[in-house]
Amino acid sequence: MDLTAAAKKLQSLRSLMTGHTDRSEERRILELFTGATAAELNYLLSNVDLDALLGDVDDRVVGPDNLTALLELLCVKRAPELGLPLRAALITALQKGETPGLAERMVRALFLGLRGRELSEFKNLLDGRGSSHDLQQLLFHDVDDAGIRQEILTHIRQESVGAPSGENKVLSDIDDTFLANWKDDRYPSKTVYPGVLQFYRELDRGPGIIPGREGDLTFISARPQDPLGLIEDRTLETLRGHGVSSAVMLSGAFTHLLGNSRIAEMKFENFSRYIQLYPEYGFVFTGDSGQGDVAFGERMLAEYPESVRAVFIHDVVDTPESVRQTWRSRRIFFFDNYVGAAVEAFEVGVIARDGVARVVRAAQEDLGRVPFTLEAQRQARQAELERDVRRAEAITGTPRAG
Repeated sequence: MDLTAAAKKLQSLRSLMTGHTDRSEERRILELFTGATAAELNYLLSNVDLDALLGDVDDRVVGPDNLTALLELLCVKRAPELGLPLRAALITALQKGETPGLAERMVRALFLGLRGRELSEFKNLLDGRGSSHDLQQLLFHDVDDAGIRQEILTHIRQESVGAPSGENKVLSDIDDTFLANWKDDRYPSKTVYPGVLQFYRELDRGPGIIPGREGDLTFISARPQDPLGLIEDRTLETLRGHGVSSAVMLSGAFTHLLGNSRIAEMKFENFSRYIQLYPEYGFVFTGDSGQGDVAFGERMLAEYPESVRAVFIHDVVDTPESVRQTWRSRRIFFFDNYVGAAVEAFEVGVIARDGVARVVRAAQEDLGRVPFTLEAQRQARQAELERDVRRAEAITGTPRAG
């Protein structure tokens, strides 16, 4: 690509977009994109404000439908020439505000133009934007046309048959699973549990020698979602502040806040949509014993036994060992700390042997930083952790961290 020529075209494009764009300027924008080489097209779209571009070009009641022409050019005719991040950026621009019929048709075109592993990568890019505007929001809320939605979901399902990812999506609850925030009074309030972040990383990494792609963590919570996604965005920001660099959020509803059965129902509704988005993946779920997660996990395993690999339950209500063993036979594993969870995950085959060792080190380091107010509480958690460290050593040969 001639960078000088491309830079001149970019300058011309930005000049045309300055101020109000009339019909002639819109036509020149269209001509500029039409005449660009593939490299120039990627360069221009990478260096222009796509929201502003789509806002500057219009369809008219009487006159040319320049916006339709532009979108058909970018999302249909020349989409195969665009890199996946740019195609995802086009979706982001289309998803802003209302999504009229034209935008939904362009979303469909972008999805149906991808196959196999490229389609998986595209979906993950859409889910990696760090906001409530994720893939589930796009297809189950922003796309209102049921026919278009079903076409996209059918395409996703068909393409998954020949391109299994071989990886697991890592689903997790938040309260009393990621941090102490409901029934668990064994730790200071809002404590991020020792080792939990490393446990997520190991589940994401997978059991193989070659690590899986990063970024498969999804929080599925009873916390409600408002129409603007403000609560969800705030929760994601809080999670980032606690060390979660990248995650997707599947939220609940205000009507499901009361009662464990209603919480479990809402989570399952979310999961039943989510699995339609990623049929090429397996799934593991980590929850707690205090708020409907056992029932949710049981239903996941019952209805999707081939896709759900295991359910891990952080025990915050002192479940008897006999009850734990009953659940264990159903692939629902109770644990007291994340070293214990790592041992169970290794035994069921969803994390690697050396991953257990990394969780052990992280949990020991994290526990040392917890600001316990009572020494007896600190000692109890330390003894509990050391018990499961010995289990990790016995099962995996993990050397004790010094």
